[in-house]
Amino acid sequence: EQAFNKLDAIVYPTNERRDREINDRAIPQLNDETVQAQSSNIDTVSGATYTSDGYRQSLQSAIDAAHL
Repeated sequence: EQAFNKLDAIVYPTNERRDREINDRAIPQLNDETVQAQSSNIDTVSGATYTSDGYRQSLQSAIDAAHL
């Protein structure tokens, strides 16, 4: 069984100032939670619902593709 030691979101919206503000705060938190949970079963970051939902969906797709 493989474990996540570190996780980095590679692609996320940065076009708008508001997107950057939300993602600069939410993505590191989501990365850390994923490493702790070792799954896509992580909490939504307050104020970043769309980012959190998209992150979880993308993460689960990557896990499924890697057969982890």
